[in-house]
Amino acid sequence: MGSASRASARALRNALGTRYGCDIAVVVNDSVGRAWRRGTVGIALGAAGLPSLLDLRGQPDMFGRQLRSSIVGLADEIAATASIMMGQAAEGRPVVLIRGVNIPHEDAPAQSLIRPEQEDLFR
Repeated sequence: MGSASRASARALRNALGTRYGCDIAVVVNDSVGRAWRRGTVGIALGAAGLPSLLDLRGQPDMFGRQLRSSIVGLADEIAATASIMMGQAAEGRPVVLIRGVNIPHEDAPAQSLIRPEQEDLFR
């Protein structure tokens, strides 16, 4: 999750917004494997126009109880959804459009998905 992926997401967002007169969010994704799970999953490498993390702590759940630990990796969830639609082999869908996601109009980079060193269990 480097600055090049963030720059690509920003450039795509700006170009599409200018060309089509729309305000969209862009997620640049790739597939990765996970240490203790089989299979690949899409994750966000870069993001623009959305908060990569959505902190829901303090908000009520569906039963009115206050959430205490829910921080959603929003950009990763969008990347995983896009990966299903894009495919993992020869499907030839490098871009997908996902509509109907209610996201705040904030901008927080995919880099915010990386745990700070004091929270990292593997370093």
